[in-house]
Amino acid sequence: MPLSREIINVQTGQAGNQVGESFWEMLLAEHGLDKSGAYVGSNPQQIERAGVYFTEIGSGAAAKYVPRSVQVDLEAGVCNRLRSGALGGLFRPDTFLNAEVGAGNNWAKGCAELVDSILDVVRQQAEPCDALQGFQLLHSLGGGTGAGLGSLLLSKLREEYPDRMMATFSILPSPKVSETVVEPYNALLSLHQLVDHSDLTFCIDNEALYDIAMRTLKVQAPSFTDLNGIIARVMCGVSTSLRFPGQLNGDLRKLGMNLIPFPRLHFLMPSYAPLYDPKAQAFQKSSVPELVQQMFDRRNLLVACDPRYGRYLTAATIFRGDISSNDADVRSYLQTFTVTLQLMLYRP
Repeated sequence: MPLSREIINVQTGQAGNQVGESFWEMLLAEHGLDKSGAYVGSNPQQIERAGVYFTEIGSGAAAKYVPRSVQVDLEAGVCNRLRSGALGGLFRPDTFLNAEVGAGNNWAKGCAELVDSILDVVRQQAEPCDALQGFQLLHSLGGGTGAGLGSLLLSKLREEYPDRMMATFSILPSPKVSETVVEPYNALLSLHQLVDHSDLTFCIDNEALYDIAMRTLKVQAPSFTDLNGIIARVMCGVSTSLRFPGQLNGDLRKLGMNLIPFPRLHFLMPSYAPLYDPKAQAFQKSSVPELVQQMFDRRNLLVACDPRYGRYLTAATIFRGDISSNDADVRSYLQTFTVTLQLMLYRP
């Protein structure tokens, strides 16, 4: 296997572990792996750069790919459900960490005594890496564990690995979709930790997820499985250039260098296209102009905001599939769109 820039995944809290479960299921499908980590695909490109998220154990037909991940929660229920579920045999047993008492939606219950155990497991994951590029943290800013322990863990990882990239997929609370009254407090207390210690923060809003599921995907009563599936698509899309060959095989550092104009302005609004009702798939046409137009449509944003009332500082589009940047239609449309975006950017 060629040299890969490794990433260590850390998922905290109930939301982080549920999103992580959907993310690993989609990642297994894209790399041609079954739920035990064995390769069952037919395309060598599927596992050529699987080392970004997986550690290869064994060789040949007996090779197994183990996720480079740590699952953390302050109560045992979520970790036990993940351990006994379909992906329970995929993760290393010592990567499940939990306390006896939950956070109770309290940001201050960060359980600092659990941090040392988490860092020990992270070190065990990091030491075998050839070229560790950084970490990605999955958490919710509304819950006690994801906000409190997640932000505490982020600061500790920054102290331990100051030269590595820190990317977070942060689920922001919404005033329209709220479970507890203290969600704004937890988010506010976590925000300064993200400003100081994160390099890339992908903002995800529950309200936008519900709108996408109900209006675009036509799901009458969206469950967390439906919402987590949308987040998993975006996460796999962001890491596409890291895991598969392409004209721009970048990494988190290159992505951040091109997208972040100032170090503290690293909060990104992800978008995904195409999104449509599965029943209407046979009637959809996915051309480059339509994909770009959908990506910059507020209905495809994973944050409930209207970009018409703001300004784009930077933008990056990642295309998946058999698309060449030398194609005349692609280049002409992207050049036209770049001019439009610049006019929007610098309009007084």
